[in-house]
Amino acid sequence: MGDHAFANLRYIRDAMERATAFTSIPGVGGIIIGASAVATAFVARRLQGDRWLEAWLLDAVFAAVVAFVLMLRKASRAGVTLRSPAARRFFVSYFAPIVAAAAMTVAIVRAGGHALLPALWLLCYGASFIASGAFSIRVVPVMGVCFMVLGIAALFIPFGNVLLAAGFGGIHIVFGFIIARNYGG
Repeated sequence: MGDHAFANLRYIRDAMERATAFTSIPGVGGIIIGASAVATAFVARRLQGDRWLEAWLLDAVFAAVVAFVLMLRKASRAGVTLRSPAARRFFVSYFAPIVAAAAMTVAIVRAGGHALLPALWLLCYGASFIASGAFSIRVVPVMGVCFMVLGIAALFIPFGNVLLAAGFGGIHIVFGFIIARNYGG
């Protein structure tokens, strides 16, 4: 009887962990990341080729550091860990499209197709939020759809830098405010 009871408790605990959403998305981080992207777009508008790419990649590194630090802080305040089952599911689904975008970026740059990068980045970033949003707060996949809409536009409109500013800047700022106001920072 004891083993059966423990098996039932383990099943219930596992089911509860699977049902838990990852809520440590930092809204304030989104605002900071968005402001940085707007500044990067302003600087990058006069750059070409590899210099333009370097500006955006530097901003991506800055954004990753800000997101990680503020995510750790928000998780710590909530008394949760970034190694929880919900967090692991979030990160696996989030990083798969990001890794694909990184690999494709290398291939596109080697082929000299810098003009395709805004569409690629916006589409894959949006896909990462749609996928990871299944394990997070409701607003995350909506944000992903917004990024994908801009990514599709970037396939047909030759204003990639402006669309990157609208996406990585504007969408982050708007959803950062929503998350900060409605989801605890």
